[in-house]
Amino acid sequence: MFALFEDAGKFLAGRVMSEADSSMQIELDSGKRVKAKTANVLLKFEQPPPAQLLAQAQALAAEIDLDLAWEFAPAEEFGFADIARDYFDASAGPVQQAATLLRLFEAPHYFRRVGKGRFKKAPEEIVKAALLGIERKKQQQAQVEAWAAELAGGSCPAPIREQLFRILFKPDKNALEYKAVVEAARQSHAAPLELLTRAGAIDSPYQFHWRRFLFEHFPKGYGFPELSAPAIKEELPTAAVRAFSIDDSATTEIDDALSVTGLGSGTVVFGIHIAAPGLAIAPGSPLDQVARSRYSTVYMPGYKLTMLPDEVVQAYTLQEGRDCPAVSLYVTLDEATLAVTATETRLERVPIAANLRHDRLDGIVTEAALNGEGPADFPFAEELRFAWRLARHLKAEREVVRGKPENFTRPDYNFRLEGNGDREPDGSETVLIGVRKRGEPLDLIVAEAMILANSTWGGWLGELGVPGIYRGQASLLPGVKVRMGTKPMPHAGMGVKQYTWATSPLRRYVDLVNQWQIIACARHGRTAALAAPFKPKDAELFSVISGFDAAYSAYNDYQSGIERYWTLRWLEQNEVHELDAAVLKEGLVRADTLPLVFRANGAERLARGARVRVRIASIDKLTLDVFASVTAHLDDAALAPTGTEEEADELEPAAGPLSLAIDLNESEAQQGDNTAGAPPTSAA
Repeated sequence: MFALFEDAGKFLAGRVMSEADSSMQIELDSGKRVKAKTANVLLKFEQPPPAQLLAQAQALAAEIDLDLAWEFAPAEEFGFADIARDYFDASAGPVQQAATLLRLFEAPHYFRRVGKGRFKKAPEEIVKAALLGIERKKQQQAQVEAWAAELAGGSCPAPIREQLFRILFKPDKNALEYKAVVEAARQSHAAPLELLTRAGAIDSPYQFHWRRFLFEHFPKGYGFPELSAPAIKEELPTAAVRAFSIDDSATTEIDDALSVTGLGSGTVVFGIHIAAPGLAIAPGSPLDQVARSRYSTVYMPGYKLTMLPDEVVQAYTLQEGRDCPAVSLYVTLDEATLAVTATETRLERVPIAANLRHDRLDGIVTEAALNGEGPADFPFAEELRFAWRLARHLKAEREVVRGKPENFTRPDYNFRLEGNGDREPDGSETVLIGVRKRGEPLDLIVAEAMILANSTWGGWLGELGVPGIYRGQASLLPGVKVRMGTKPMPHAGMGVKQYTWATSPLRRYVDLVNQWQIIACARHGRTAALAAPFKPKDAELFSVISGFDAAYSAYNDYQSGIERYWTLRWLEQNEVHELDAAVLKEGLVRADTLPLVFRANGAERLARGARVRVRIASIDKLTLDVFASVTAHLDDAALAPTGTEEEADELEPAAGPLSLAIDLNESEAQQGDNTAGAPPTSAA
């Protein structure tokens, strides 16, 4: 005797070897013996043999008309053998009964299972809805196959083009567009990005990087709502100084200015004046919400997305020829020793006498001129000479605390797009890359002044018990990163006891938050903790830190990536195929005259610092990859192991492969702190 039984949702048949009250021993055609519960045995039969019965039943099941079977079925619960006798004839044998069982089992939208071999037919409206769903799925699958065929044939359907970035980076894996890309990748044996590029879904590499950034961080667009700059209603005294700012010519968000008074008297007052939007923009106001939604200005070659609308920025920027509202830190110093004897913070209007531009003055305001070894034919010569002397003194003091000097051995690079103006670049512009030595006198003057202000204000907030947003670093050991918190903490990299960001409130949100706290201190002194917008252990401050940290890191990553794009564009424009470079580690090299780190075959076992000539075989502006190999050694550097962990920590980040969220396993196509508070040199 043979038996058909159910095992874990599958139907098996075999010879009955033994039978008890509650179970049977059944031998399958494979020779394997299994124990089946009697309740799971659905059919006993003598003929045909088990394998033949299953084969014949499966073939016959496909011929059963489900609509007709549903019509025959009674309203109450029934067994499969009952339907077999109604559908075929009263003498329906084992094959017909097994076929009916298989057919009913695979059609739950027609027949609901209510027990072993027992069914109940679904209501008519459920059947109709299920059939509509099945038909819809067939149509959707047909659409997926049609789109996949188009993609594989080199054409991109409009719906996929419109959903390009969502498909690649934030996919809904149930979406038809996503399924079509995966299916096309499977059919064409191509990586999704390669497939979409071939199909014309990507207009240009630049637009791909730019639109991806906007998709991830500005999904609703980067325009501003209609907002006006609120007036500062507070009556502010006018400072008795002539202040000057030092910025790049393209800078529009002028956050900081300096003044020097009392030269020659033995006591000098060094003024650091910071634009004061915090006097007008209130926490929780519409402008605050806009600033907090962005957290920072986004810089890139030839363009920028400001944190605040330009008309608001221009209302508070430190524009020459105006008496501008400012939060001023006055540092009183002994003129001979440069010892600090007092500090004072004031809310006031500061006459801005000039906006100096370092790109016009770097060749004039030299170390020799500032040291009195040459002519001083530039504005504010005496003030700049004192500021230069003070900057070197402050830097030396920080280096003592830091434990080692700050060495700027690599240059800064400036990117300029020819003919771009103020419009959004399209990626086809001619790019010029200029070199600027790091630590130029004007840079150092501004940097040290901002460090002085940020560390002094950080200490003052702590003394008054007012929380702020601090940046700290426990040590200079490899891997110890800068972190943010709400309490004063040492910053080993700076060599200061505490360090805030409070000198760029027009372009960084944490600076605006800290400015609100500093303003409360200036107004209320010892009772400032009660009046400040943010109280100790305020959860809102931690929320700001978290949001800012994520946004600022993303913006910096984008700036690095898009600068790499323009560097590759420069190589292409100038038909450069060879570069001299220095070996870093693990096959990475750094170009001598470009801001470019890349992997070069043949550099894997060379010592760090070895000088090589590299031939560039090709570049990929979409993935930002450089394919190159070492062609010559320019020194006698020996082979050496790859670099240490400390060396790795010093590397500039090199752009890695483009990270896609699309799951390739679904197809067969497996393929330091900005201390000066000034915008990067490539800023527009």
